[in-house]
Amino acid sequence: MIRTLTKQELHNLAMNIVGKELEEKGFEFIAINSTLGKHPQFVCIDKSNQRYFVLVKAISYPDNPHNYDVIWMEAFKKHAREQEAKIFFAGVGLQNPVDPGKPLLLNEEYILEYAGLQVIETHLN
Repeated sequence: MIRTLTKQELHNLAMNIVGKELEEKGFEFIAINSTLGKHPQFVCIDKSNQRYFVLVKAISYPDNPHNYDVIWMEAFKKHAREQEAKIFFAGVGLQNPVDPGKPLLLNEEYILEYAGLQVIETHLN
C-alpha cells in the first residue's frame, strides 16, 4: 500500500535519525517525547551528567532544515537556563527523491539533509 507519510510519521523518522546519533555519541536518555509540537523531544545527559534538551524538527522541501524560529528559541533558552541544561537543535531535512515537491511515501526511499546536532548558546545576550 502506497501512502503519504503523516506529519507525525515524518517527525518520528526525524527523531529516529537524531536518536541514533545521540546513542552513538554516548548520551544517556532521561526522557523521550515523540508528540508532535511538544518540546524538547529528548532530555539526555552526557558522561559528566550535563543535561541536554534536544529539539528535533522534520523539515520538508523547500524549507531549510538548518533554520529555526529565533524568537521561539529565546523563550526555550530561558527554560534551559532555569534547568541548567544545554540545547541541541536538530533540523532534519527529508524529501522525495523522485520529485522534491511531492511528499514522502511510506516504506519508500528519501533524501536526507542533516548536518548533525547544532549547539544553541543559552547565555544571555
